[in-house]
Amino acid sequence: MHMDYGRKNQQIANSFYNLGLEKARIRDLSGAAQCLKKSLHFNKYQTDARNLLGLIYYENGEVADALVQWVISMNLQPDHNLADHYLDEIQRKPGQLERESQNVKTFNQALLHAQNGSDDLAILQLARVVESNPNFVKAHLLLALLYMGREDYSKAGRSLYKILQIDKSNQKALYYMSIVKQNTGRADAEKRKMVKAFSHRKMEDDDVIIPNTYRESTGISTVLHIIIGLVLGMFAFLFLILPAKTKELKRQRDDAIMVYMQKLNSANQKNDMLQNDYDLLEAQAKEVQARLDELTTGNTSVMAQYQELIAILQSYRAGDYVSAARAFAGAGFDLIEDEGMKAIVEDIRQDMEANVYQKLVDQGLSLWNGGNKTEALELFKASLAIRPDNAEALFYVGRLYQAGGDTENANAAFDKIVGEFPDSEYAARAKNARGY
Repeated sequence: MHMDYGRKNQQIANSFYNLGLEKARIRDLSGAAQCLKKSLHFNKYQTDARNLLGLIYYENGEVADALVQWVISMNLQPDHNLADHYLDEIQRKPGQLERESQNVKTFNQALLHAQNGSDDLAILQLARVVESNPNFVKAHLLLALLYMGREDYSKAGRSLYKILQIDKSNQKALYYMSIVKQNTGRADAEKRKMVKAFSHRKMEDDDVIIPNTYRESTGISTVLHIIIGLVLGMFAFLFLILPAKTKELKRQRDDAIMVYMQKLNSANQKNDMLQNDYDLLEAQAKEVQARLDELTTGNTSVMAQYQELIAILQSYRAGDYVSAARAFAGAGFDLIEDEGMKAIVEDIRQDMEANVYQKLVDQGLSLWNGGNKTEALELFKASLAIRPDNAEALFYVGRLYQAGGDTENANAAFDKIVGEFPDSEYAARAKNARGY
């Protein structure tokens, strides 16, 4: 029964992945992302879905989210994984991560300026962001919103059109585009075009039946006809045309008032919607800024820790345990929250503390015997960083300090062995080297 349950989850995950793949092929990226997330919900080991989700994030300008998906994918499937190619491509592009980090910071600064009423400055900053990363959907969306606030609907339409070229089902872009079309006349034009396309052909000038020529009048009859025509025209104007014209003018006035009232109500509703969007974006900005600082700021950021983990895993795969241990000794992984990644870090830590620390000692001894004392000292220190209770490495560190004339550090190492590891075989040797 457990096998049936697992097989059913796998089938559901595959179905959602196939649906997401189809949606991605037709540029329905929002719909594709939803399907891929559902696929991963049923099977987190579906690396094809995770890789495609990373590509969608990358296509939308969300490079940090893409990297997270690919790193997780690599650790779930280290061999024959396209995520390895994607990560290598990003690493081979000089300065891309720094450039993307700067784009996100500039976007958040623009958002802050927009919230404080500095729309012109915000637009200038966003223009630089989309020039650097034309696929940054969030930047295009905020730029369109600012243009709409200034009633520059043509420029807003261009930004929204770019979004819909990237992701044709982006709900906010579709909603904003409907407002733009209403204010540029495009909505009415499209409606008239549809009505004309499905209506009967209208009668044209050439279809009018031309009547027979009337009998020409001359002389006194012509004058009488003119007088009678004037009298009848006067009566028609006073009793027919004038009341109808007055009624028409009144109707036009009422219609104009109604149009203005509708525009006012629409403007008020739009203002409320824009204010709600601003409030939502402000809340998102604080969350994005906090996440951005955590992801990209300094050498202790989440991004830096993921990069360090990638380097360590690559050294492991190459069999270079010494390089892996050196990197691990100087790295920290406290900001990584993904449970799968934490488990990988813990597996590496256990292997370091059980096996690799001794390989560092052995390699250090080989270097020392070969005359390379400086490199040997660094390897012994790296071993101690992994296993501080390693009395053997601590003793060799003391001896190397002693050989180099650094008596103070040498004595400190020997005293630590005697004080903290008195039962160790190196305690007596430390006392002898210390001179007591």
